[in-house]
Amino acid sequence: MSADVAASTSSLPPLADLVKRSAKRTRLIYGVDAAEIDDGLFGANKIKLATKLAAEYKDVQTLPPALQAQAGPAGPKRAAAASSVPANGGVKLITGLEDAGSTSSSTFSAASEPRALVKFRHQQGFAAEGGQATSKLSQALMRKKEAREVKPVYHPQWKLSRVISGHMGWVRAVAVDPGNQWFATGAGDRVVKIWDLASGELKLSLTGHISTIRGLAVSDRHPYLFSCAEDKMVKCWDLEVNKVIRHYHGHFSGVYTLAVHPTLDVLVTGGRDASVRVWDMRSRANIFTLSGHSSTVADVKTQDSDPQIISGSMDSTVRLWDLAAGKCMTTLTHHKKSVRALAIHPQEYSFASASAGGNNIKKWKCPEGTFVQNFTGHEAIINTLSVNQEGVLFSGADNGTLTMWDYATGLPFQHLKDIPQPGSLDAEAGVFCSTFDKTGTRLITGGADKTIKVYSEQA
Repeated sequence: MSADVAASTSSLPPLADLVKRSAKRTRLIYGVDAAEIDDGLFGANKIKLATKLAAEYKDVQTLPPALQAQAGPAGPKRAAAASSVPANGGVKLITGLEDAGSTSSSTFSAASEPRALVKFRHQQGFAAEGGQATSKLSQALMRKKEAREVKPVYHPQWKLSRVISGHMGWVRAVAVDPGNQWFATGAGDRVVKIWDLASGELKLSLTGHISTIRGLAVSDRHPYLFSCAEDKMVKCWDLEVNKVIRHYHGHFSGVYTLAVHPTLDVLVTGGRDASVRVWDMRSRANIFTLSGHSSTVADVKTQDSDPQIISGSMDSTVRLWDLAAGKCMTTLTHHKKSVRALAIHPQEYSFASASAGGNNIKKWKCPEGTFVQNFTGHEAIINTLSVNQEGVLFSGADNGTLTMWDYATGLPFQHLKDIPQPGSLDAEAGVFCSTFDKTGTRLITGGADKTIKVYSEQA
């Protein structure tokens, strides 16, 4: 048995020969040259490019008959003398990729392109020649740009018409009677003064605060005047008897701003304790304490639709509040510095906010608080904003500069300078408060020179 096994193993060929033969067969079967395999990819790319070129340039593949006649039988003149004339008598076809050995790059070079064809394309408006506005395409783009740009409405110029003296301190607050008969001012002399709007005469002085008065508001539906001051007090004055009938206690520090809700019996105040407080006008109850700001609340505004309360703070944020839930809906953090003033447009569903520095006046869309645009051009610390029904926005600054804006476009149409009254320092030219009267044709401002200035629209 062992002899048979030995005989069979000795008859097998050597292992090295078997491996060599196997490798040879494998190479013969699988070792076809890769260049011979055509997967169709190259052809597909070629067709794709040719189709793209045909679709894009089909309108300009051939010269129009008029230009062909101009060019003559020899074809159009070329910029480069070395380039050859097309064999098809002036017809320039755009084809796909050529072989690698051919001079395909010269076909697409700018030098070989017929000048007449380029000129014709410019005339037809396919491109603007040298950036000129003569082509149809350029003109269409210019028209489109002009359509996008909203042109400002014409607004008459404003002029200082009256200066009223009477306060013994900085005039920090102003409010106009809903009947447009009188207006009230509050100042650092702790007195609320009522003035006749037509003549500018003093009608009444209300005393009771023991510190600078910072905010005033007149109710549309009640004979009430509300005042707030740095003495932490919020007072309700009954104008039928000219006496304080209610106090609203709750602020831990000076109260800097207040607003009366246009449709509800609700009063909103804000101050140095960084809170916005909502009061029931009649019961004096503190309905909500809206907390969220981290610094002094400088201005607060109310409207009858959401957000019903908008507050601006020295923490450089604007907050929109949900009055029903007593919570913050949105926080706007676009401002870089303290937000000192807010203004709600009487008809448009939008508002503006102002701070210090560049791009310091911003317009927002309600109810989400979507940013609309910046009002650029009043580089100062803006203390007050006011807007009327005609779309005139007023901004008054700490350095006495006043700017009138077109509210729709954000473009300024008039720059004024607050001139301090004789005997005042130039540093006392600051404007602290402002409001338009109910007609929107008079602007009342209060400033650091202790005067009230009335500006009138020039007819």
